[in-house]
Amino acid sequence: MAAALVLATACSRGGTVATATETAPSIAELSSATYGEIFEEPVTLVDGRWEGAPFVDGGASRPSVGLVDHFVLTGDLDGDESTDAAAVLWPSSGGSGTRLYLAAMGRLDGKITNLGTALIGDRVQIRSGVIDNGRIVLDLVRAGPTDAACCPTEKALVAWVLSENGLSLASEDVIGALSISDLEGPEWILIELGWEQPAPEGSEITLRFVKDRVEGHTGCNSYFAGITAGAPGEFGFNGMGTTRAACPEPAMNLERRYLKTLAGASTYSFLGGRLVLGCETEDGHVALVFTPREAAEEIEIESDVE
Repeated sequence: MAAALVLATACSRGGTVATATETAPSIAELSSATYGEIFEEPVTLVDGRWEGAPFVDGGASRPSVGLVDHFVLTGDLDGDESTDAAAVLWPSSGGSGTRLYLAAMGRLDGKITNLGTALIGDRVQIRSGVIDNGRIVLDLVRAGPTDAACCPTEKALVAWVLSENGLSLASEDVIGALSISDLEGPEWILIELGWEQPAPEGSEITLRFVKDRVEGHTGCNSYFAGITAGAPGEFGFNGMGTTRAACPEPAMNLERRYLKTLAGASTYSFLGGRLVLGCETEDGHVALVFTPREAAEEIEIESDVE
């Protein structure tokens, strides 16, 4: 499991290098595949989403399922020397929870097939994952024995294995409690300046945690700040400062907006390998979403290929 942890912390998307003869299911294929063991009947996604009939005739609330399309692991799950995929899906059935499911996907007779599905958990955060020696290993933050369901703090490496009975839990190893030090290591790239508000193209904004401080670049100036650590998942910045280079007005406006939002950061969490900072602003709660540089570069390469 130690080897799996090293791999997991390095891989927020994609798994071990495959030596298989078939390519892994693509995002497009996973976005239109059929998945079982989530609701009573299998669901088939269309453009990464499925919606069922309303719970009440004429009502707006209805069951739904979505694919977390930025987090897909690849590798051989069943030992047949073909490259399979592990995908994460979120269902909604009108309740207050946020459950995540893990689906093993492969090719049977050339068709993308759901080989097995398993519940990851309710309100679980995925830090990273990897397929290692046929096992799907996820680095999770989940509710520990004394945690409220809303506020998980227990870090765990959880592994699933594929068998003739489908996807089943293989092992669980608690590896500590969540802390601000878990943000150290990668250089984080801003991808959303608010939920579903993509960061403007052509101006890269970065963030790096280094012990008791942060540093980064706004696309115009470098910035820095101290960190005030609170309870697990909570923190704040103090003494924020920047260099003083002058840039075109659009870049300066973006810098001011980002730094003003960042100064109100109060919580941190993980979403499919991405970092989410919850910030309190004059306009209410705003989420800044970052991805590790390695994942950002992989997405850019895939876009160039397409």
